[in-house]
Amino acid sequence: MSAQAQMRAMLDQLMGTSRDGDTTRQRIKFSDDRVCKSHLLNCCPHDVLSGTRMDLGECLKVHDLALRADYEIASKEQDFFFELDAMDHLQSFIADCDRRTEVAKKRLAETQEEISAEVAAKAERVHELNEEIGKLLAKVEQLGAEGNVEESQKVMDEVEKARAKKREAEEVYRNSMPASSFQQQKLRVCEVCSAYLGLHDNDRRLADHFGGKLHLGFIEIREKLEELKRVVAEKQEKRNQERLKRREEREREEREKLRRSRSHSKNPKRSRSREHRRHRSRSMSRERKRRTRSKSREKRHRHRSRSSSRSRSRSHQRSGHSSRDRSRERSRRRY
Repeated sequence: MSAQAQMRAMLDQLMGTSRDGDTTRQRIKFSDDRVCKSHLLNCCPHDVLSGTRMDLGECLKVHDLALRADYEIASKEQDFFFELDAMDHLQSFIADCDRRTEVAKKRLAETQEEISAEVAAKAERVHELNEEIGKLLAKVEQLGAEGNVEESQKVMDEVEKARAKKREAEEVYRNSMPASSFQQQKLRVCEVCSAYLGLHDNDRRLADHFGGKLHLGFIEIREKLEELKRVVAEKQEKRNQERLKRREEREREEREKLRRSRSHSKNPKRSRSREHRRHRSRSMSRERKRRTRSKSREKRHRHRSRSSSRSRSRSHQRSGHSSRDRSRERSRRRY
């Protein structure tokens, strides 16, 4: 890959598909079914095992670092639950690898010379020590590359102890086998990556295997699968609890509505009595208001009647005085 292509990939990984206004790359979204969800979570076996003896070639789904960057940004705001898709993918891949391991074991059992269970256990002990030495040597190389010389020396001391144990185990195994059979290379299938390991492999061969990209890649995939299982289980449990909580709330509301409905239907007399009291109270209130208005009208009527009577009385008195005055006046005129 050229330096320009590497720089572009780095920018894609950091900024996503929308960098520099590049709208032509936004025709496909990270949520599209054509996009590899394992790639978005950085665990696709096609990426992890690239360049190894078990290189799987190009993935059938879309791999794009810019889409991964888009997903990482969007996942901070929303849970897309892509872990489930990635888990199914890795489970299928690991199950296929484990089937190949079992087939290889059966093939070895058919082709290699039959040995007793006791001798097989002694050979297994040598294989275990080989694996321990190989892992320790791979760790020594890693620490040396990191510049951690002191820790690397401590691990080398452990390697020497494991080598001494291996020599003792090989001696025990040699004494239990005929010389002709001991010279035959006894193979074993690696439980992690399905590669073949020899009983008499030297330290360099063991270090290359256990520190190699193929073996470490399978360890990474298997560890990622276990992590995804844990994450999926936690998210599913959380979703189930939320779903159960919503259902309980709905049931509680329905029970409350039903209780109110039953309460109303079970006490119709009480409801009618309550309604009757309210109706009677309203009637009495209206009656009091009517009586009050009637009394007010009567008061006003009596007041008007007294006023009219007084007015008539005064008028009558004035008319009486006037009549007497006129009579007196006529009497004077006659005399």
